[in-house]
Amino acid sequence: MRPSRRKAAAALFAACLLALPLAALAQEPALVIADAETRDPPTQERLASISSAAQASGWDGMVAPLRSAALRAYGQDRFVAAGSWLNAYKWASLFSEPESRFIPMWINAVVSAGANYEGMQNTFTPTQKPIGSSMSPELQAWVFSNDAFSAEFFSNAKGVDYLPKVFSILDELYQRDPAKFGKYSSLALAIAVVYDVVPPPFWPHYQVSAESLPRAFPDPAVTYDRLTREDSAGRTYFPISRLKADELKFVVDTAAPASELDWSEGAITYPLDEFAQVYDMIKYRTDRATQESGMVWMGLPYTLQQILAQGGICVDQAYFATEAGKARGVPTLLFTGGGRDGRHAWFGFLDGERKWELDAGRYAEQRLVTGNALDPQTWTTISDHELQFLAERFRSLPSYAQSRVQEEFAEDFLNNADPKDAAVAARRAVNYEKRNVDAWEILIQANSRLGVDARTQEYVMREASLAFSPKYPDLMASYVNRICTSLRARGETSRADYEEKGLADRLKGDRSDLAITQASAILSRSIATQSVQDQIATYNAILGQFAHGSGTVFFDQIVTAFAEHLAQLGMKAQAREAVERARDALEIQEGTMFSVEVQKLLTRLQD
Repeated sequence: MRPSRRKAAAALFAACLLALPLAALAQEPALVIADAETRDPPTQERLASISSAAQASGWDGMVAPLRSAALRAYGQDRFVAAGSWLNAYKWASLFSEPESRFIPMWINAVVSAGANYEGMQNTFTPTQKPIGSSMSPELQAWVFSNDAFSAEFFSNAKGVDYLPKVFSILDELYQRDPAKFGKYSSLALAIAVVYDVVPPPFWPHYQVSAESLPRAFPDPAVTYDRLTREDSAGRTYFPISRLKADELKFVVDTAAPASELDWSEGAITYPLDEFAQVYDMIKYRTDRATQESGMVWMGLPYTLQQILAQGGICVDQAYFATEAGKARGVPTLLFTGGGRDGRHAWFGFLDGERKWELDAGRYAEQRLVTGNALDPQTWTTISDHELQFLAERFRSLPSYAQSRVQEEFAEDFLNNADPKDAAVAARRAVNYEKRNVDAWEILIQANSRLGVDARTQEYVMREASLAFSPKYPDLMASYVNRICTSLRARGETSRADYEEKGLADRLKGDRSDLAITQASAILSRSIATQSVQDQIATYNAILGQFAHGSGTVFFDQIVTAFAEHLAQLGMKAQAREAVERARDALEIQEGTMFSVEVQKLLTRLQD
């Protein structure tokens, strides 16, 4: 496989924001909620009356009273009630939020997350219209009074979700059959948060031309109707109504049209406990794998039928298997990654025990590092820890539900200029569930706004790193790196260097990819602060410490980056020497695609 590299447009969005004043988020309270009411969750009758009043006078008048009710319940330690009142407040706030407020915040979230890409809508003319108008009054009343759906919605919603479109998709599916929507609301939510923006050009993978596979989703109703039909007929491997949106989003993100998915059900007969074998149904095309020109599928339509008939390389095998799984209602992921001798693609799927099998087609002899997969909700790389969190399913535990309530109040306190209470609530959240990453982040932000000293912040970040060590090394490493940044900022450079090197050493075993990332940071700092000769010495030291058995990841992040840096300085001879030393250290075998990549780099570095 070729390396997957995505270039984000620096200025993708050109938002045409009308010069209109923001609508007030709260007017004179039109709703009175007694203290006695806040000791328990709001009844269905109470929620119905609030919704009815909102339809008559507007949701903005409901925001402040509902927030007050949630805070009073929280202050009485009535956390179940507080969570329900908080959900009602959050719906009212969303339903009344004007486009002129939402769209700029959404654009900022997308750009900050690196989730902007070619083809995404880039011009907006927001009005004072509330985004809740994208949802019918009937569905507004339904979601407002449905505590389970509310909890699922707010636990899955992200800043990069384009909520006007999310709401309109949900409404479209609700209007088709409200009773059916009640059964399949998690499926509808998954479709809404995936289909809210057009898919990117690098999905489902780079190695197929746009002519062979147009990047487009079907109408949301097509996916919804197909999966509910197959579920009702008993042809899905999981009861769709029992999967949650965070799993179903890996079912609805199909690149193949419904006709191909239907065909695959008849052509692929492996049961779920043998589904890994679908990967090997595709004959491996060695002729394509050994020629750079064969790395991209071009010409023929990229259909499941053609892939089975023609054969393909590993990425085609992985694509075929993931689409076949989605056809049967199985959450699947397509992975790409690098190993010692080259690049590879494989797939993961949710097995019959509701555990993620992430190594289907991932060959042990290739010594592959952790692979990359796309989150179809954000179109960014799904993190290692998020995959583990999905596999562990701890978010269904009561302790996590309690943690979530505390985290949500902590976020609300922080957003309303109350960092002291935010810090208290965030601390409670991590005490209930140490894997609540958002709560750790809120705690750190609250401390920052409170003006706590750097040492105290470092202590909190060290707590977080220990909470995620050793099971979640990517999270552990991120907090240690932030500690190192803080240490350098207050002059503790030697200690920061020591911690950073120690982290890289700890990661060398099972997570060589993270160790290489650490090494890359060390090399980048050397380039920024040291003489060229010292940079070369640092590079050579990294070769000796990390290169053996590292393969393509090391070549991409260390060797290519440093060689190109030297070339830009006019030192092409030294750049070629750096590549040659790496070729020896990496023990690259002649005749492999890896050796071809190395030779191409050396050719580019000729005078």
